[in-house]
This record gives sequence, C-alpha cells and structure tokens, in this order.
Amino acid sequence: MSNLAVLPIALPFLAGIIVAFFHKKLIAARIFSIVASVIHLGVTILIFLQVNAGGSIVLELGNWEAPYGIVLVADPLSALLALTTAIIGLAAVIYAPKSLSELQEEFYFYSFFFLLISGVSGAFLTGDLFNLFVFFEVLLMASYGLIILGNGKAQLRESLKYILINLFSSMLFVTTISFLYSVVGTVNMAQAAERVGEVEQQGILTTIAILFFFVFATKAAVFPLYYWLPNSYTVPNAVVSALFGALLTKVGIYSILRTFTLIFNHELTLTNTLFIYLAIFTMIFGVIGALSTNNVKLIIAYNIIPAVGFMLMGIGIFTETAIAGSIYYLVHDMIIKAVLFMLIGAIIYVAGTSDLNKMGGLIHHYPVLGWMFFLATLVLAGIPPFSGFIGKLLLLQGGLAQEEILVVLAALISSLGILFSMMRIFIKGFWGEPDIMELPSQKPSLSLMTWPIGLLLTISIILGVGAEWFYPNIEAIAEYVMNPDLYIESVLKE
Repeated sequence: MSNLAVLPIALPFLAGIIVAFFHKKLIAARIFSIVASVIHLGVTILIFLQVNAGGSIVLELGNWEAPYGIVLVADPLSALLALTTAIIGLAAVIYAPKSLSELQEEFYFYSFFFLLISGVSGAFLTGDLFNLFVFFEVLLMASYGLIILGNGKAQLRESLKYILINLFSSMLFVTTISFLYSVVGTVNMAQAAERVGEVEQQGILTTIAILFFFVFATKAAVFPLYYWLPNSYTVPNAVVSALFGALLTKVGIYSILRTFTLIFNHELTLTNTLFIYLAIFTMIFGVIGALSTNNVKLIIAYNIIPAVGFMLMGIGIFTETAIAGSIYYLVHDMIIKAVLFMLIGAIIYVAGTSDLNKMGGLIHHYPVLGWMFFLATLVLAGIPPFSGFIGKLLLLQGGLAQEEILVVLAALISSLGILFSMMRIFIKGFWGEPDIMELPSQKPSLSLMTWPIGLLLTISIILGVGAEWFYPNIEAIAEYVMNPDLYIESVLKE
C-alpha cells in the first residue's frame, strides 16, 4: 500500500503530459481531464481512508531507506490536504470550459492545470525539505503558464511581478535549506526534527527558522509580504484565480505549520510571538484592502489575506485547540476561496464588468447565483453554523485560553470587516433595480458554472453543519501534529 503515496503526484503529472498531445482537440481534452481528475480524486480518497484506518503511508523511492533516499509521507495532515486539492481540481476542470475562451484552453491550459495539481500534491506529501523546494518550483512553473493565459498590459505587468517575487523567494529557499543542512547534516524532515534538539547553537537555528518563515510567508502572503498578491490574483481568468486563491497561499501556510511544529519547535517564544503580531497585521490590512475597492474580483483577492492571518494565529498560539482551528480553517478556506472566485467569474460573465458601481439587480435574472453568493458570504465570514465559524471558534478558544486578547480582538474585528466587504457585493450587485439583461431570452446560461460551484459550496456547508462528524478527525490530526515523535517514528521506523 505504500506505493499509493506517489499516485496523487504521478497521476496528474502523467495526465498533463498526455493531454498536451491533443490540446487542440477540446472535446477530447475536456473529457480526458474530467476523467483523470475523477481518478485522481478516487485515489486521494483511498489514501485518506487508508491513513485514517492504518496510520501514515511512507514510500521510500528506489528502496533507499530514510533518511538517505527520497521519502513521500502521506500522514493525517498531508492526506487531508491532498484530498481537498483533488476535490477543488475536479470542480475547476468542470468549470474551466465556460470560464476560458477556446484559444486559452488550446494554449495548454489542461497541461498546466495538471502540473499545478501535481506540484501542490507533492508539496503536501514530500518528506524532505529539498523536495519541498522542488515541488514549489513545479507548481510555480505551472502557475507561470496559467497566469499569462490571455492578454493585456495589466496581465503582463502583474505576471512579471509575480514571477520576480517568486524567483527571489525560491533563491532564498534553497539557500536556507543549505544553511540548515550545514547545521544538522540532513534535509529529511524527520531526521532534521530529531537532530535540532541536539544542536547547541540554538541562535543559529532560530535565524534559519526565521529565514524559512520569510520564504513561506512570502508565498503565503503574510503581512507585509502580501503586496504582490491582490493584483496578481485578479488579472488571470476566473478559473485560474480560483486555483491560485484556493491552493497556492495554502501551500505556504502548510509549510509554516509543518516546519514549525516538527522541526523548529524548541525555542518558541520568539517565533510564536512574531507569528501572533504578524497575524494581527495580516488580518487588519487584508480587510482594509477588501473595503477599499469596488472591483469585485479584487475584493475576493484581498480577502485571501485575512484568512492567512487566521491560520497563522493558530500556529502562533501553538496549543492543540488552536492548531485544530488552523487546520479546520485551512480546509474551509481552500474550498470557499475556490467557490468565491468561481462565483465572481460568473458574476463578471453576466454583468460584463468587474466594477461594483456598474452592477445592480442581478438577482432578478440569476436568483440561484445570487443566493449561492449569499451563502458563500456567510460561510466566509464565519456565521454559525458554517465551517468558517467552526475554525474561528477553535482559534478564539485557543487565543482566550492563552490570554492572547489582542489577536482575539483583531480576529473579531476582521470577521466583521470581511462580512461587510462581501455584503457590499451582494447588496450593490444583486439587490436593487436590474440594470442589465433586460430581456430574459438574452440571459447567458450559467449551468456549467453553477454545478461545480454548487458541489464545492455543498461540501463547505456540510463541513460546518456536520462539524460533529469532522471535528474528531481534525482534533486527532492536531494531536498528531503537536506530537512530532509520531511523524519521526513513522518515517525513520524507530
């Protein structure tokens, strides 16, 4: 069963290669991509169930024992995130034909899409830091191809900025890995976690930890390193924005969560205090950005940032309850951000504009779209009993238990700001007198767009309403993450 661990990486990678050979035969490419995504989802479900039933799946590639060879580790956390990635990927590939022009589809969209899914899955499943860097580069190369689909001066400008920022962080990433290797003599996460406790030079390790955090925080868009994100996620097509918003920043947060609970967990006072204060600024400045614009897509892009702050808050508090809150919120936010970017794509499609001031009355013509957006707003803002509320409740409980009152207040204020920014879109865009589509016969069909949105939104609602089913699993994952010895024993077989 250990070979299962490579399938979430290998299957989309092979699918991306195969679909490149008939990229201009769109019907065949679409059908193949959906079938491949369904198979990929089936495999990740099997891995998730196997991990829950029998513990972590560790694959030593080439039969080279850890820590000497490349290791893939499907543990409770990585299996959950790989499954969430597969669900979002299937919804995105169904949504794509209605969102993209045929020319954009022909320009190797499906190949880049599968390469992105492969890179994200690999980042979640890898067991060593160098291969985390490798999978970061795989997903970034795919994102470079996806972000330039289309044309326009703004897209070129934001693409260049996005590429340059990521090139710089990638150079710093591989340099920092070499620093850690010089101190502990390994890049295997389990062995590094074992050896850092034996290193007497804790000051050097703290410096290396902060460098790693800088790299991951750049990719996760933590304050003040978020400046590249809003416009870069606004200029691509809606389905590309959905993939970026749902997956890319979450890989950065996952990397912070993994490394600072497993490897850099010995001198926590400095790093955790830093995380809490950065979480406060990330939440507040993200909400300010969302409230400052009338571009509906930019509002959603800015709302990625406070969500990152919520997840960083749990890592900074560093209790089992807070970590459970970060994990719950991470899964919730991956799904709901994909939903919102897809919804905004549909809104722009029917309204013909992204300017909120030029919209109005959409709900008269598209009631299903309107009420789906309303529900998604409640989920994102954390209104009970939806999934956003469950994650935030755990984070607030963790914060109050540790008497971190300032970050708790920032979280509450940010939640109100998120709700207000989203309700602006609903009130101004959907409510009021209809300004567009005077004749019902002229209404564009949204059926291909609403089905994948409805799938993800339903999962998100169930994640909140059925919290009593899911929370025990999340709690067990948090307990596992807070006990690094379990990860070390499963990989090194000690």
